[in-house]
Amino acid sequence: MSDNDDISKKRRFAWDDFPQVWIHAQELAVKKHPSYKAAKSGDPDAAFHLVSDFISKEVIRQLKEAFQYRNPILVSAHAIEGMGVNAIPEVLADILAEHSDWRTDSGIVQTNIVSHTGADGFSRLSRQAEFDGIVMPCECYIMVDDFIGQGGTLANLRSHIILGGGRVIGATVLTGKSYSAYLALKTETLNALRLKHGKELETWWHQRFGFGFDCLTESEARYLLKTPDADRVRNKIVAAVKD
Repeated sequence: MSDNDDISKKRRFAWDDFPQVWIHAQELAVKKHPSYKAAKSGDPDAAFHLVSDFISKEVIRQLKEAFQYRNPILVSAHAIEGMGVNAIPEVLADILAEHSDWRTDSGIVQTNIVSHTGADGFSRLSRQAEFDGIVMPCECYIMVDDFIGQGGTLANLRSHIILGGGRVIGATVLTGKSYSAYLALKTETLNALRLKHGKELETWWHQRFGFGFDCLTESEARYLLKTPDADRVRNKIVAAVKD
């Protein structure tokens, strides 16, 4: 079987000046909450209790201050987990909408199972989220998710919206590590990645995923930078797909 078999070609866009993701709560506290597992598995009541306990009034204030004149649409990443559709993102979007009088969109959905929860970096990179659903052209969107790791899911959701004619102006998540909040790839990180792994790997990457290194998130690029050489990157991506 060739490397490209069963791999959906993805397309992304460079980040430009995309703002830092707003994070509401500390990861450990969220994951220890008694409602977390049920919410992650699709229980909307559990998700409501979880989000209500951790949503940040300060983050809500900052979001309203940053985007109050843009009248954005809150679009949640409907991630398909092993036990159901993760209920946390949609509930977070609904509660944010109540506080801001912004609209929500539930028609854009993830169409594949990527099993990112608990996965390593190469598994996240190799199994990329795909989205479908109608985008409102020229409307501004804020992406909403429960967790940010490498940021690939948000990157692909953003691309779906851009391809549909929408504008993505920000993102907010219930939890995640602070360094993951920087989705926009830094120029120095991109230059270092290209210098270390060379043009050949980036060409291979583009053929496989449909975008170059310039469309990676900062966390994705840093993960690849930690990998010793280009051959190991290719081997790990291929192995992750087969697992």
